[in-house]
Order: sequence, then C-alpha cells, then structure tokens
Amino acid sequence: MVEIVYYAAASLDGYIATLDGGVDWLPPIEAGGEDYGYGDFYASVDAILMGSTTYENILRQAAWPYPDKKCWVFSKQRRYAKSSTGNIAFTGATPDYLVEELAGQGIKRAWIVGGGKLAASFRERGLITTYGLCIVPTILGGGIPLLAPRGSPDKLMLSGCQAYPDGAVMLWYRKAA
Repeated sequence: MVEIVYYAAASLDGYIATLDGGVDWLPPIEAGGEDYGYGDFYASVDAILMGSTTYENILRQAAWPYPDKKCWVFSKQRRYAKSSTGNIAFTGATPDYLVEELAGQGIKRAWIVGGGKLAASFRERGLITTYGLCIVPTILGGGIPLLAPRGSPDKLMLSGCQAYPDGAVMLWYRKAA
C-alpha cells in the first residue's frame, strides 16, 4: 500500500499561500534557519504529487527543487499531454488510479506538494493516510486554503508534535482507525 502524505505549511488561519500563490510569508528554511524536519521528511518520500498550478509556480523559481524524486503533475490541460520527461510525468488520471500506478512501480510513500484542491481530491477518496502540517504564526486573512472545502469529515489522531523557537508548530496526524 502506498502511504500518501499531505505535508504543507499553513498560516494560523488555514492558508497555504496568498491568493496569487505567494509564499513569501513562510519562514526561510533555506537561509540556514530551522528546517522544521523537512530534510528528514524529504528523504523519506519516494515520489512527489502536485497540481499544475503548483508546478508552474515552482518553475518560476531558480531550479527544480525535486531532481532526485519521480514527480506526477495532475492536469487536464492538453498542453501537457506530451510533455512528460525524465522524472516529471503529467497525468489526467484520478487519484485512485494513480495510487494503483504508484504501487505498481514500487512507490512506498508519496508527498502531495501544495495544492489544497489536489489534496482535497485525495482526501475525499480516503487516500491520504498522513498529514504533516507546519502551522506558521502568521495570519494571512485570505488566500488558498489548506484543503478545498469538500468531502465528509475525517477523524484523525495526533501522532507527533514539535514546537519551534520562532512559534511554528509541526503537527503530524494519521487517519483514525
């Protein structure tokens, strides 16, 4: 079985980005500050899953941040139909189908990067097994929500918690049995 992890940073009021996709409000983990467990987490995943909006926002950065991981980009846009190269594959598949494909490729753990809508589509199908949420002590007042508001309630159990000196708190939840 493939473990699907939704690992994200969110503002105190539940947003993962500003309305235009901006994340400048996040603490700079690359600048020698705290990494909030990111390094260990990244090493534990075999694959990356993201939506096309997240993909395009990442492309605006200087370098592709996941060169050593297989990545699936979800999109129904035709312009990506024949764009799959190297470690990046574009897919219009449903989350259920892709999870079967991942299992067939021996993927054990996949990370949903960004994309509250994509995460919601996995959640409403019961496919997310683990949530890693870094709550950042910032209130954005609006933006892209951590999860798009759809689906039925899920019961979760806290499996880990780490507070950091800057006020950020890393929370780990697993689906309750």
